[in-house]
Amino acid sequence: MISFFISLALLVAGYFVYGKFVERVFSPDPNRATPAVAHPDGVDFVRLPAWKMFMIQFLDIAGLGPVFGTILGAMYGTGCFIWIVLGCIFGGAVHDYLAGMLSVRNDGKNVPELTGKYLGSGMKQFSRVISIVLMIMCGTVFVTGSAGLLARLTPDSLNIKFWSVVIFLYFILATLLPIDKLIGKIYPIFGICLLFMAAGIMFGLIYHACLAAPGSMPELWEGLGSMQALAGGSEKPVFPMMFISIACGAVSGFHATQSPLMARCFSSEKQGRPIFYGSMITEGIVGLIWAAAATYVFHNADLMRQIGLTYADVEAQGGPLVVNGLSRVWLGSAGAVLAIVGVVACPITSGDTAMRAARLMVAEMLGFSQKKLSHRLLLALPLFAVALLLLTVFSNQFGVLWRYFAFINQLMAMCTLWVLTVYLFRCRGGLKYVVTLVPAVFMSSVIFTYIFRAPECLGGIWGGNAFYLHTLAYVLGGACTLGVCVLFIVWAKGRGKRRNNVEKED
Repeated sequence: MISFFISLALLVAGYFVYGKFVERVFSPDPNRATPAVAHPDGVDFVRLPAWKMFMIQFLDIAGLGPVFGTILGAMYGTGCFIWIVLGCIFGGAVHDYLAGMLSVRNDGKNVPELTGKYLGSGMKQFSRVISIVLMIMCGTVFVTGSAGLLARLTPDSLNIKFWSVVIFLYFILATLLPIDKLIGKIYPIFGICLLFMAAGIMFGLIYHACLAAPGSMPELWEGLGSMQALAGGSEKPVFPMMFISIACGAVSGFHATQSPLMARCFSSEKQGRPIFYGSMITEGIVGLIWAAAATYVFHNADLMRQIGLTYADVEAQGGPLVVNGLSRVWLGSAGAVLAIVGVVACPITSGDTAMRAARLMVAEMLGFSQKKLSHRLLLALPLFAVALLLLTVFSNQFGVLWRYFAFINQLMAMCTLWVLTVYLFRCRGGLKYVVTLVPAVFMSSVIFTYIFRAPECLGGIWGGNAFYLHTLAYVLGGACTLGVCVLFIVWAKGRGKRRNNVEKED
């Protein structure tokens, strides 16, 4: 448990130390008019209290990832703590803060529009496609995961299909209604459940791993030499698989698509660090708690038997089995209900804003006003039709849908980090762009290696476990990453020759 407490302390310290540094890099201007002040519309551009914006942002980004993703990541051992801590402080929180603040500076525009401004029209169209696909897949995945957990709490007649319909209908309402009418009112309730869940599991972990059975939790330094999945063998290498599995809680491109929702509700740019950077650190803490709890479970055979769990079950059905079993054993029946409701709140409160963000992206792309309900309905219905189709096709294949969602999610993170790097290079001067360049390069290596290595991508063509073919996948992934870096260096040098001063922001 020493590893857990050190990791927890580092996350908190990261907010106060590195978070302040990143804030200085961006230099928020409290006198600059925010989008909600400049052109309120009563639907999406609505000023909200800071505490409510934090709660909405936190629940928006804390989907299934910091729970289910970290549970899958824990199968790689306590080494996942390193990725959660470093990824969150130096990657995810930086990504979320700068993407959110860049949206504030650009009238609340979404990621595709920002991509077009800084990387050109070609990348703008690419970003539009992956952003909208990511939003629809997010809504679909989060319906499936939430419905599965709720079905376990209710009578057999209220099965997964029933709860899928209920959640789907809620998503439609949350997508269409003004942000302060439904989302702004129901999120504080979900937030209470989520905080109870995280606190309950953490205290249960402390009691069992520190008091009841000291030393039963492996420490970080005990597993670094053999970081490998408990199930999957060489088909599940730590790099890049763990970095794809643990997205929310470390680095997640989905967050950049959600930040503009709150960017349109700011009263002052000074609210950025607690709302954007702080929400990501809070999500990292939730992810760390579940990663530690899952690690404890996976290393205790008696507890695995008590829950009725096998590694194959986790691989096939994801985190719901661990969440349901562990909450029931540690917190009792009543506590388990509240804990699971807290977990359910995560995907529901991310799925609804994902579909809302998809509507806004399409509206921005078409230049279509969203003040009228009929206009919002016209754009939302096709999006929900596609989501319903995916929900039907992948109704019994949560694992497959999750892997594709996770890949697109991290691809989005990579693209957003490069957009932010170009922005800092062009508009901030000096070496400030390094704060996003380093995570951008790292995420590029993860994505390109995953494309060539993973069975569900090009890695499937290799077949078998031939070492030289897997090595080739890493070589190709590294070569593509190097290629992107060379393109950036060439572009940066060319731009440096054309001007001596940094560009002024709009």
